[in-house]
Amino acid sequence: MISNSSPRAGKNLGALCVIGALCVGLAACGSSGKASLPGAGGGSEAGSAGGGVLANAPVASAAEIGTNTTMAKIRQRGQLLVGGTSTAPLFALQNPATGQVEGFDADMARLLAQYIIGKPNVKRVQTTAKTRETLLQNGTVDTVIATYTITAKRAKLVAFAGPYYASGDAILVKKSNSSITGPKDLNGKNVCTESNSTAANDIGKFAPGAKVTLLETNDECLTAVEQGRDDAYVLDQGILAGDVTRHADVQVVGQPFTKEPYGIGLPKNDPAYVTFINDWLKKIESGGQWATAYKNSIGKVVTGAPPQPPTLCDVAGSCGKP
Repeated sequence: MISNSSPRAGKNLGALCVIGALCVGLAACGSSGKASLPGAGGGSEAGSAGGGVLANAPVASAAEIGTNTTMAKIRQRGQLLVGGTSTAPLFALQNPATGQVEGFDADMARLLAQYIIGKPNVKRVQTTAKTRETLLQNGTVDTVIATYTITAKRAKLVAFAGPYYASGDAILVKKSNSSITGPKDLNGKNVCTESNSTAANDIGKFAPGAKVTLLETNDECLTAVEQGRDDAYVLDQGILAGDVTRHADVQVVGQPFTKEPYGIGLPKNDPAYVTFINDWLKKIESGGQWATAYKNSIGKVVTGAPPQPPTLCDVAGSCGKP
């Protein structure tokens, strides 16, 4: 049973090393300005990301940019319009003390702006799982970089480059809850996830007896678990791991039980743009910038060396695959 209370949202992250009040230091860049859409929230970001992620970052040549291309229009504008969020720990979270948006996806956006424009000039447009396709379809943004899982269904509406990161659905509960250790334990329980997320369907497959509540944001579901209104919260493990770094009363249990390949969302019917972004991903992976962005964010709470990035174009819905 699903209750829609409001209008979602490495390789295996099983080796979490999250400890209570762990303080996560992430790459940073300034944020200011007004939203591009009424009520959407957003702002301009420019300058250097922390942690050396922009060190020796590639910049596309004039030949790679081309003429009369999407990339040429972005370079002429001098700013990359990115659909993203500022509420996803480890991926794109606004630091309340500095106003800076920090994390893996935030660094990906700045690296892409650096590649296209020659400087990390990003204008962030706040998006949710319900608005990502619309923002790409109506030209409000050039790309969406927001823990955006590639699916064949979504690929009918937008294009995807990548995947650039691989996660999977996991379960967050209060530390005092010992009754839930895996997806089967969700049957009969009140379970929160974000509306329009792939997790909403996954819960139905793995725990058809769960009573699902759909909320708009990560913070809303986290609060629902902390307050006891829901027994568990299911979403991508990378996001839940970030929640644990900020809230000592919750924990991630078990192992990921799905595969969630994150893609770079792009407008439909622009294959040259998709190829360009995939070429950029290859360069930042071989050049070390991808690994640095990982170490500065997800790597702060996951043990071991950075994983190998996922193989490009290997999932349905990516790179024009049906």
